Amino acid sequence: MSDSTTIELGGEEYLVRREGGTLSLGRQVGGETTWLDDVDVSQLPAPAQEALDRGDHDDQTLQTALLGVVQAEVNRGG
Repeated sequence: MSDSTTIELGGEEYLVRREGGTLSLGRQVGGETTWLDDVDVSQLPAPAQEALDRGDHDDQTLQTALLGVVQAEVNRGG
């Protein structure tokens, strides 16, 4: 998944892009993409990794893990 894919998390649209062992999570605002954070895929729970490998972005475990990344960004003030 080298190109970004739009997914819905908590009622908001986000972009995810996987490059090797790194997953980038971002938002598109005004036609510009702002990448919020990069996540080491190996740090995700195994079921979330499996869903990511399948391209199943609606998987609840993957969604929960990515919402955690979003919440961490909010807590950091991003």
